[in-house]
Parts: sequence; structure tokens; C-alpha cells
Amino acid sequence: MKYRTYPNTSLTVSEVGFGLWTTGTTWWGEKTDTEAVDLLHQAWDLGITLFDAADTYGNGRSEEQLAKAFAGRRDRVVYATKFGYDFSSVGDRRRGQNEIAHDFSPAFVRKALEGSLQRLQTDCIDIYQMHNARMAQVDDDTLYELLESFKAEGKIRMYGIALGPAIGWLYEGVDAVVKRNIASLQIIWSMLEQFPGNEQIRTAYDCGADTGYMIRVPHATGMLEGHYTEQTVFPEGDHRRHRPRSWLVNGVKKVEELRFLERADRTLGQAAIQWLLVEPRVMTVLPNIYNREQLMEFATAVDAPQLTRDELERIAALYATNFGIEEPAMAFKGTMTRDRVPA
Repeated sequence: MKYRTYPNTSLTVSEVGFGLWTTGTTWWGEKTDTEAVDLLHQAWDLGITLFDAADTYGNGRSEEQLAKAFAGRRDRVVYATKFGYDFSSVGDRRRGQNEIAHDFSPAFVRKALEGSLQRLQTDCIDIYQMHNARMAQVDDDTLYELLESFKAEGKIRMYGIALGPAIGWLYEGVDAVVKRNIASLQIIWSMLEQFPGNEQIRTAYDCGADTGYMIRVPHATGMLEGHYTEQTVFPEGDHRRHRPRSWLVNGVKKVEELRFLERADRTLGQAAIQWLLVEPRVMTVLPNIYNREQLMEFATAVDAPQLTRDELERIAALYATNFGIEEPAMAFKGTMTRDRVPA
């Protein structure tokens, strides 16, 4: 494993992290807490130190899994978690991935922080992130003042924003960097889904921000693992089952154009991680891990042969033509256009 340090901080994280979306929820299949803790221990043994949870993943379950896994070595791991969803208001009545209500009021956020600290069994959260923030949160001075007070109290080390779903929101990410110099920005970015990630990362260079980036869904919802076919059927309850068939068919065609990246000593899934780590602003990549075989493959991606300049240029050329496939433009939920650049 290799490690990177967030700009102008002492916080160092593994280049490959572990997102507990796959263990704390049922959206990637059922997993017991015992199985989850065992997988987290294996990740640690492979050098992974950054673990990304959210209070809403399993209604607190992902945070509790971290506490069970690392109770005796809290000082050796980095806890990232998220806040903003009022999951307690829906309880077990939540259906699938339907978005529930946000609450970013000071009283609610304070309560959410204390709840996460208790579930994590820790005095301090390393990276505390607004979960799927909208522009209202990016612009909310009161919210940033509150987060700064959490830092002053020693309850968080730094704060950030995690963007998504529907790939992510362009100007929410841009303004978080330009206006707030946000310490950590978590975005969706991959060889298949480069927009708006390219623009969000470029912003940090343009304005000289200190922002470091976490990358979620680096394999384009598993597509870049290279195992799907047009006949693939996802299990009942798996969120991929609800994607349109065109997503599967077109994705498989795109992946076939990227098979040149596979070698005896590098899988396509490893190449997808390598492509992201070419960017120095990327602090950690969060592949979706739901079994030991994937964990071994992704954790060792940093040791696989790095992509050559020719390979990178070929990927860029394929993306520029959408891999030769005509399909409708992606529908986004956030701010994708504006009339003027923010002050």
C-alpha cells in the first residue's frame, strides 16, 4: 500500500480506502456484522487505513461496524463519516435508495455528530462530511461556523463534502473549493464517468485551493471490474437491478474497448484505480468492496504496473468519442450550469 497526505495537513491516508456502503447496507447484497468486521480486518492487514462510513448507512450500522473492528487500534486508522440525512425519521420504513429528508440545522448537525461519535466509540472524527450537499449548504455560513466550532472543540479534525448521486454536481463542488477552500471533496469519477469530476478537480488548481479528493464509485458501479455481460442479472434488492438495460448494454460495449489495459500482472479493475491515482490531488480511492477476492485485487492495485502515457492517451481518445456509442446525456440533480462565475 502507498499513502498520501492531505494538502497542508498532517492527515495521511491509504491510496485505496474502504467505503462501508457495501457492508452497512443491503444495496450490494446481505452481509452480517461478523462478516463485515472480518472484511475490515483483512483490509487493515493489506495496509488500508482510510475507512469511509455514513450515519445513514444502515441507520448507524456502518459506524458501529468500524467501532467493532478497530476498538483496539483507533489511533492507526482514519475515520471518515457523513451527516445530513434524518434517517431516524423513517427508520425501517425507508425503501431502497429513495432519498430521505435532509436536515442541516445547527441543532440537528450537533445531534448527528454526537450520535456518530457514540457509535464510532471515539472522541474525534478525522473527516466529517456533508452528505450529498446542495448549493444551500455550500452557501450556508452558519454551517461552516458550526463545523469550525467542532474543530475547536477537538471533535473533528477536518470537514468536507461528499457529492452525489447521479454522478455528482458540478457547481456545488466548484463553489465548495473556490468559496470555502474545502479540505476534502468526495466525488464520483472514473474512466467511464469523467464529467463533472474533471472540472471539479481542475478548479483546485485554478484557484490554488488546498482541497484533496476522495473518489467514490471508481469502477462505475462495478462496470470497470470487467465482469458484466449483456446477460448479467443482478439479485433482488441490489440497486443495480433498477438501472435501465441500456446502462448495462452500453457499459459492456465501452468496457470491451478498454480491455487493452488488462495484462497478466494487472486487471481491468486495478487499471481503473491506477487511472485515478495518476491525479496527485486524489488522496484515496474508494472501490466498492463486498468480498475478499475484490479486496485483494483492489488493495494491491497500487503495486500493479502503472498506466503508460500511450495507455492514458488512448483512454482519453476513447472518452472523447464516448467510446463510439450514441446515448442520451446523463441527467443530473444539481447545479450544472450558471450565468456567472462565483465571486
